[in-house]
This record gives sequence, C-alpha cells and structure tokens, in this order.
Amino acid sequence: MGSEFLQEQKRVDSVIETITERISKLEEETSRRQNELVNIRKHFFDEVKVNLDTFDDYLETIIGLRQEAQALTVSQSTDRHVSKQLSTLRRMKAVPYFGRIDFIEEGESAQEQIYIGISTLTDASGEEFLIYDWRAPISSIYYEYQTGPAKYATLEGEIKGILEKKGQYLIRDGVLQSMFDTSITIGDEILQQVLGKGTDKHMHNIVATIQQEQNRIIRHDRGKLLIVHGAAGSGKTSAALQRIAFLLYKNRESMNADQIILFSPNSMFNSYVSNVLPELGEENMHQVTFQEYLDQRLSKEFQVENPYEQLEYVLTATNSPSYKSRVASIRFKASPLFFNAIELYMKSLEFSGMKFKDMIFRGEPIVTAEQIAKRFYSNDNSLRFHNRLEKLKDWLVKKINETQKAELTKPWVQEKIELLNDEEYHKAHTYLAKKRGFTGESIADYEVEPEVLARLIVQQKLKPLRKRVGTFGFIDIKGIYKQLFAEPLQIKQWIDGETPAEWGEICQATLEMLDESKLSYEDATPFLFMKEMIQGFQTNGSIKHILIDEAQDYSPFQFEFLKRLFPSAKMTVLGDFNQAIFAHASEMDDFRTLMSLYGPDETEVINMTRSYRSTKPIIEFTRRLVPNGEGIIPFERDGELPVLTHLLNHTELHHCIASKVATLRSQQYNSIAIICKSSKESKSAFEALSHIDDIKLVKSGSIEYEQGVVVIPSYLAKGIEFDAVIIYDASEQVYGDDSLRRAFYTACTRAMHHLQLYSVGEPTPLLRNVLRESYIQA
Repeated sequence: MGSEFLQEQKRVDSVIETITERISKLEEETSRRQNELVNIRKHFFDEVKVNLDTFDDYLETIIGLRQEAQALTVSQSTDRHVSKQLSTLRRMKAVPYFGRIDFIEEGESAQEQIYIGISTLTDASGEEFLIYDWRAPISSIYYEYQTGPAKYATLEGEIKGILEKKGQYLIRDGVLQSMFDTSITIGDEILQQVLGKGTDKHMHNIVATIQQEQNRIIRHDRGKLLIVHGAAGSGKTSAALQRIAFLLYKNRESMNADQIILFSPNSMFNSYVSNVLPELGEENMHQVTFQEYLDQRLSKEFQVENPYEQLEYVLTATNSPSYKSRVASIRFKASPLFFNAIELYMKSLEFSGMKFKDMIFRGEPIVTAEQIAKRFYSNDNSLRFHNRLEKLKDWLVKKINETQKAELTKPWVQEKIELLNDEEYHKAHTYLAKKRGFTGESIADYEVEPEVLARLIVQQKLKPLRKRVGTFGFIDIKGIYKQLFAEPLQIKQWIDGETPAEWGEICQATLEMLDESKLSYEDATPFLFMKEMIQGFQTNGSIKHILIDEAQDYSPFQFEFLKRLFPSAKMTVLGDFNQAIFAHASEMDDFRTLMSLYGPDETEVINMTRSYRSTKPIIEFTRRLVPNGEGIIPFERDGELPVLTHLLNHTELHHCIASKVATLRSQQYNSIAIICKSSKESKSAFEALSHIDDIKLVKSGSIEYEQGVVVIPSYLAKGIEFDAVIIYDASEQVYGDDSLRRAFYTACTRAMHHLQLYSVGEPTPLLRNVLRESYIQA
C-alpha cells in the first residue's frame, strides 16, 4: 500500500472525525430543541393572557397568540433544518466524498485541492472547506473538464484556471477502498463497479459517476423548456432527478420541494425513484401520475379509462371490428389539430351553442335551460365570455332569492317546521341565537320567531342550488362536448385539416360512451380542457418546475393542457421515441411538436446517445431493433450474448422459464423480470408459473416496486431496470406486427446483465434486422 494511499486514508479519517463531532453537537441541539418544542406546545396558552372583555383586550390577546404561534413555527422550522443536516451528515460519515480536483485559479500561484461530496463541510472554525457540495459552481469543473484549461461560472462572473489533476475515490463505511486518476472523464472503473452491482429496490443518486452529458442536463438553467431525448439506459431519469437537487440547491432562497412536481408513468415508478432526493439530503417533490390528476378532476362525473386500459385494448383487441376506428380516434384526439378545433369551438360558443341545465327546486324549474341560454346570449356581446358567465351567475342568484321569498309562506315550510324533532330544533335555535349575538347561557333566553325559522328552512333547502350556481353546475359541459360529435360534418367549421376517414364511427362511439357517463382516455384531457376553458382554468401559479418522465407517452394535446395548468412553471421533459408504445405516438414525431410549445428561444434539446444500463452485447442486440439504432453508443461493459430459444409449445416454455429462473437465482441476480406484451398475457403467464417460489405479478395498480422474480407487462416495466430479463414469448404470433416494435424494444432494454428470449413457434420478424452473431440461438 503506497504512501499516497495511506495519506488519503488519514484525510478520510480526519474528515470523518469532524463529521462525528458535528453529528454529536447537532444531536444534543436536536434533543434540547425537541424538549423546547414539547414545552412550547404544553404551555402555549400559559404565555398568553386571554381577555376578550374590550376591543383592546381582544387585540392584545390576538397579538399574543400570534407571537406564540410564530415562536412555535420558527422552532419547528429550525428543528426540520437540523434534522435534514443530521440526515446528510450520517450519510457522509459512510462516504464523505467521492472526487477531487487540483485547481490553480488564474492569477494565483498556489494549487487548491477541492474534495467533492454530497454536501458542503467546513472545519470547526467554519473557514476552511473540507468538502464542497457537488452542486457548487467550482464542482462543475470535475464533471466538465479534462486536465488543462478550465473555468466555472459564479454570480460575480467567470473564474478561469488550470485543472492539474482529477481523482475519484471509492469509500465504503469510512474505508478508502480504491482511488483513481481520472484525467479524461469520470472513471470507467468506478462506473463499471456501480453498474456491475445487482440492482436495488430503489434508483440511487449518481453524483459520483455523473457523465459530461448528464452534467449538462443537471446544470441547465436557461429558457422555459428543456427536452432530454435519451436512449434507453442513458441515465436521463437519474440526471433529471439530480437536476431537481441542483435547482433546490441553487435556488434555496426562492424554491422548495413543494414547488416541484414529477409527473411519472405509474405509482410503482414513484416508489422506485423515491430514494434519490433523500439520499442527497433533499426533501422529495410531489409525485403524481397524469391519470391521478384526471381522476381527481373528473371521477365524480365519469368513469374515466386509464392509459393502460387504452393500451391494453390497442395491444390485444386487433380483431375487434371497431379496432381501426378506435386507433384513429386515439391519434386524432391527441393531435394539435383537435386542440385547435376545440379552441375555435370555444370561440364559437360566444355567439351560439352554449348548453345549460334546468334549475330545479322541489321538482319544478325555477329557470329552464332555454331561459338561461336566452339570458346569456342577450348579455352584452362586447363583454368577455367569463364576464358574461359571471353576470349570468348574478342573475341566477337573484332568481334563487326571489324563489326563497316566494316559498316562505308555502304549506311545505310549515309542515317541515312541525316535523322538526328536538335535536333539529335545538340546532336551529342555537344557530339563530348565535347569529343574533346571544352567547353562553343567554342562548336559552332567545325566542325563535316563526318567520325567521321558516327563512332558515328555505335557505337550507336552496343551499345545494346556490352551490351549483357558484360552481357553474348550471352549465351542461357534457352536452357541450357531445355537441362536437352530434353531426359528424359540423367539425369542418372548426378544423384546419382533414378528419380521419372513420370520423363518423368515432363520433358515434364517443356519444355512446358519454351517454353511459364514461370517458375514454383519449377524451379525458380534451373534455377537461374544454371544461376549464368554459369555467376558468384552475391554474397553479405556485409550482415553479415540472418534470415529465416518459414524455413520449404524452400527447401534444396533454402538453398544451399542462402548459396552461402551470403558467409559472419551467419544464424538464424526458423521453425516448423508440419507446413510444402508445397509439397516439406519431411515427415521424421526435418532439418537434413539443418544441413549438414555448418557441425556439425558450427551448433547448439535449440528446443522450450513450447507454449505460445494459452490457455491450445486450445494447448491440437491442439497438438493431429500432430505426436509427446505430446512433446508440454502448458503454464498454462485457457480458453474455442474449439467447433466443425456440420451443414447440407453452408447456415446454413454462418448464424452461422455471429452470432458467433457478439458474439466474443461483447466479445471485436480485431482480428477474419475466416481461410479457400485455396485462392479459402477464396474467396467464403468472398462473402457469405460479409454482416458482415468491413469484409476483405486477399490475397497473401496483404501488411498490418489487424485487425478486416478477411477471410484468412491457408498458409497466418502462423506466425500471432488472438484473435479468426473460422475454416470455418473442414469437411471430405475439410480436408479429411492426407496430409492436417499440414495445418489444422497450421490453428487451430493461435488462442490465442477462437477456433471455423464448419463442413458441416462429420468432418475431422484428429480429430480421438483428445480426445472427449478436445473439445465440438455442
């Protein structure tokens, strides 16, 4: 062991000693502060003299309460901050840092040694930096430059200098295991070790192995939209999550994790990536699926199809007589053409076509839908659409007030009063007494006047109607949407282009679904967009950044909707069109439509072509499955060739899979995925393989990412990696159509170390372009 290695281990020991001392101090501080918090909560009202006798006393009480509440809030905030520091320091105790640069700043003679870790650490005096945060401006040199001239940006301007040396450390539990001089790039040796390990239940932070192209994504800070188009396994999701950590660090005074949303493909993916930010000492952002948002907004009115139900139909219902028209419907309703048609349709409603509902009270209309429409269109046409609706609301409130007045003396009100039981009467008495200013024991002295009680009863009865007016419930949104499809030819007035040949069938199917209070997935966003356009967008201005993963699965329509929903937010969008398995994905689209969302001046595209997930033989095999796959560059990591095994029947298939799983388990693979085309195929495969110990079936509703042996549909495996992948049936019968190329590619690219394909009968024609030497046929 060389003297330099021993010297570096001594430094590691010294830094860990500093970390240990810091942890000890913070633990004492935390214990003391928690006792203080308990005391503040326990004696909260002891510190405030509650006196409501006069207005001045009341004011003094309010001020006292506010001061105590502020003290409590400050203490709780400090406690959270200290807990966060402790959590980070405990992680750093095991791995204090991972990199080092020796840098001479221009104009200086002395070399500075910069050690880089997940967070900043200074010595006891607070003056000397022992470790720099990987997100600090100077740390960018580590990721961006080879030895030689280098620079980094600060708020004061650009700092130039010479990078003399770049090193990488592998430290585990405080012990320096190896160190590398990585003067070209982040060391392949360490990346090899990281990638060579078995997969874990969670995705981890990649700060020690960030590559130059990933660093561009992480530190990008221009414009409104960053599009990351990356090959399968290129590390785009990991880099984007580190990007969130970087943004939280850089904008720590003006942004917190609550102001960031990750739109992820499914709940299981949320569980898979949930560890990345906490590992870096940051709080997790909001994580939601687009479907969860749609359900939240629409499930009270409709049964909403989810994207996987739509995809399952596309993958399995090819023999259905309505298949062609359904696929055409999915594509058309996802298009910018349909988005523009709805916008023009909305403008036309200013002049005619608005539909309303009767306002019914006790079985009789107060105002009919026709009367409401007549009133709406008699309002001043120069007023904005929403102002006219507000005036209409005022008119309807006036009509309700007139009804209330007219109902007071009707027999049903007297009957209701006479039928009040003791409890109901007591509640009404107390409510009315308090309203008149009676308090405490004096409430009993209040005598209820019959006309006041009558007014209360009528008010309560009219309350749902008032609520309907307040929430625009008098507008027939469903009727307005149905109107788009009622006469197939009328859409021509709002569309600048051609409708699908199957438009008549599409209209009929849409109307049938709406009549059953069902919304197909392709209708959910257009319907909600139209509803928001009419009622006023429920925008969220507090969100400052949204991250959208698997962006190729979103339609142009959905992106336009999200832009309006989060008007103050910047977007980071990640995707791979080779994995665009939804029916609405255009064969020619490579995010060009998305680039028009904010315009070229506000948009940047970063392409990631190097793939790190899989071994070189697996990437050489998978990249030949897709057009332009030659642009995908494999990472130099050796491994076994993929294997294609021909079988005669499913009995033989299930026997071979069980045997293969046993072999893979003996080779210490943590995660083995048996990937099927669809949920339907997954279900039958799982039933046939249920004799395999601890085998699990992953469904679209699964919340937790499972390790071990799983049976999973291709579309749920997206974004996740497995040590070994078994393609359940890569036959012509299952993957015979070229439209399944992307689904097949997605399934195969999930494999890190081992890829086994089985084919019952003739293998898929999708393998015709794959060189025979790229895989073994058994």
